[in-house]
Amino acid sequence: METILELKDVSKNFGGINAVNNSNFTVEKGTITALIGPNGAGKTTIFNLITGFYTVSGGEIFFKGKKIQPGNKPHEIFRKNIYRSFQITRDLAKITVLENLLIAPIDQSGENIWNNWFKKSEVKKEEEENVEKAMEILQFLDMEHKADEYAGNLPGGERKLLELGRMMMVEPEFVLLDEPGAGVPPGMQRKVNERVIHLNQEKNITFLVVEHDMAVIMNLCNPIIVLVNGSKLVEGTPEEIQNDERVIKAYLGE
Repeated sequence: METILELKDVSKNFGGINAVNNSNFTVEKGTITALIGPNGAGKTTIFNLITGFYTVSGGEIFFKGKKIQPGNKPHEIFRKNIYRSFQITRDLAKITVLENLLIAPIDQSGENIWNNWFKKSEVKKEEEENVEKAMEILQFLDMEHKADEYAGNLPGGERKLLELGRMMMVEPEFVLLDEPGAGVPPGMQRKVNERVIHLNQEKNITFLVVEHDMAVIMNLCNPIIVLVNGSKLVEGTPEEIQNDERVIKAYLGE
């Protein structure tokens, strides 16, 4: 398989505390890979390092064979077709569901004030295409009936789906999915999982998933990477990870 993401000896120190400690692992293109571990293992810190929210203390991160860290800011990472979600959804609560999707694409013609004067037809055509695309996405998410609802009124599960919708609007190649199960009831979680699997299989989007809910991980991800104390402990299939004594000890102690 083709490697899409690689961490080489990556470390992050906070005042002498090693949150990530010489971490080495790869993510293969076309997979839904899990990154799990006990609290404090460094999972979210690694997401922040990949996406430029934190600066690495040591080591390098590569995307499609090219070094992206150290050196790239979050907006530069986004332009490399890398999308990152957050444990607490970042929807814009005071605008509608449809408007949340419409603001996602970058470099829209209407963002240039002169285009609104001198290229009105081009701006209008692009806006119409974006509305059509957004409504197709909402239909895929079973949320077309919520298009005019304020995002702040959505329950947690539908907010997770809305985040997937914004991701679909920008058509990323690689997605860092942070806690897709957080605050989501079981019935809605199945829908979120189904949509992620569909995007992986039909759109060839690669996912790296951080999640505490092992039921979500075991039903959604393969392979699974286990972090302990900021370093990779083991990697394997869901069955292998469930039966690995090192993993059991890391979670439960001696």
